[in-house]
Amino acid sequence: MGAPESSPTPPRRSGRRRAGFVLAAILLAGLIGFALSRLDLHRIGHDLITATPGWIALALLLMAASLVLRSISWHQTLRAALPDTPIAWVLVARATMIGVMASALFPGRIGEPSRVLVLTRRLGGPNRHLLPVVAGTVFSQTLINLLALGVLVAVTFTGAPLLHGHLTGIASALAVPLAVCVLVILGPRLLALGRRSRSMRVALAANAIGRLLRLARRGLTVFARPRYGVTAIASQLLAWVLQWLACYTVLLALGLQSHATLVTAAAILLAVNLSAILPATPSNVGVFQAACLVVLAAYGVSAGQGLAYGIILQAVEVLTALALGVPALLAEGLNWRDIRPSRVPSAAERAE
Repeated sequence: MGAPESSPTPPRRSGRRRAGFVLAAILLAGLIGFALSRLDLHRIGHDLITATPGWIALALLLMAASLVLRSISWHQTLRAALPDTPIAWVLVARATMIGVMASALFPGRIGEPSRVLVLTRRLGGPNRHLLPVVAGTVFSQTLINLLALGVLVAVTFTGAPLLHGHLTGIASALAVPLAVCVLVILGPRLLALGRRSRSMRVALAANAIGRLLRLARRGLTVFARPRYGVTAIASQLLAWVLQWLACYTVLLALGLQSHATLVTAAAILLAVNLSAILPATPSNVGVFQAACLVVLAAYGVSAGQGLAYGIILQAVEVLTALALGVPALLAEGLNWRDIRPSRVPSAAERAE
């Protein structure tokens, strides 16, 4: 069944949006131009060309393996939440790869809703019961990711140069996802006040939201079922370890081992993930490199080498996402338009 046509955007709103994009592009180009004028471009080019291919190839393999482990973790979480629904791992893996690719190509972190909708489409279409449960399983992985970020903070703390004076900023960045976690977990109790409201509209809205939250909380069942929970948590944390090692192998590719260690790689992985909480550009281009540059500068690496590192590391991530995401997209019978931000909902409606 074909996707319904989206309503046309009003000309005035479309014009303001274009003007905003143009202004943002001009500002970004100006910032990039200013930054490049302060860097040794010849040194950056030399670092990029002379990077050791073997270490970069290993980084690509580590990144790919980490995505496979993430799909295994999500599969176990889904099995715990939907014990009566047969779910093939290959479908979960495809949805995972498509979600990662969507996040790599478009701003706004659409990868999470993309993979939820792609998988829901394969499990019987977007119904009001299945969709929030699958979304809840993604939320359970977010909790594991917060645990991993906490470990990275602890590891990075041992390499004190980066965290001196920045603990408040890191705590603020982690406060947003933590607040969301608390809201979802305690949401039904908070909504009890709404149900007792004298306003009929408020009471009905509270009841509807409460039902959705109860369905979403089924995604957390994995933490109460060790048979699935142990594998889910171990796979997700191991995926983070492989990404950590991938960050370190890029350091080795640039010959920075004398300045940087595994602690430095942990700090880089922490910084790029915190900078991606509210992404402003596709793949967070620019912000990603700035995060790498700031971290490496704290460990005595020059700005040029830090920028070269950021370019290579992001290239590794994007190439891995495309190498695994494109075949998954084709296998699902979807196309590029289906994972664009404005078309993500319609992709789920194309149930086979």
